[in-house]
Amino acid sequence: MDNKHQNGFTLYELMITLLVIGVILTFGVPNFNEFTRNTQLTGTANDLHASFQLARSEAARSKSNITICASNNSTDAAANCGGTFNDGWIVFIDLNGDIDRAGAGENVLRAHPAVHNLVDVATNGGATYFSFAGTGLGRGDVGVGPALQTAMICDDRGLRLAAGGRATARRLVATPIGRATVISDKAMIDAAGGTCP
Repeated sequence: MDNKHQNGFTLYELMITLLVIGVILTFGVPNFNEFTRNTQLTGTANDLHASFQLARSEAARSKSNITICASNNSTDAAANCGGTFNDGWIVFIDLNGDIDRAGAGENVLRAHPAVHNLVDVATNGGATYFSFAGTGLGRGDVGVGPALQTAMICDDRGLRLAAGGRATARRLVATPIGRATVISDKAMIDAAGGTCP
């Protein structure tokens, strides 16, 4: 009689494999959700920070006013200021410094679409712009409301402690001269009086 080898899994091997997969999913899926949310917050904060860096360097390079403003039509060819930073924003050459993109030469340098629907960007006093002079320094308030000084970037978790002492929110701080910083340390955000809406 010839003995034939059977290939495959035994019932015990299959049950142990399913048990291991179940344990991995039990611990992995919640951590992956947290990772995804943190990535959305960090991505929004970094994009806004990068817009400040671009505007500042371009203002100093071109010796022209450069403005960052909230835009509810940021991806359109005729993008202009309006709405809130949740709607998106644009960085543009603001030749006459009126925080309004109109006329020849006022080109968009960078356009950012609306932020993720689970992320909320709340600014000081509802600020919707920051403008740099041709020197590369901030222009301050330009008469259409307050210039952006702080932005809290939050989601539905609010402001609480996450892994590693980091916060579940981010805070962008822009000095009057235009130097922007993103803070992710919860203790530093608390000390500055940052809160999520």
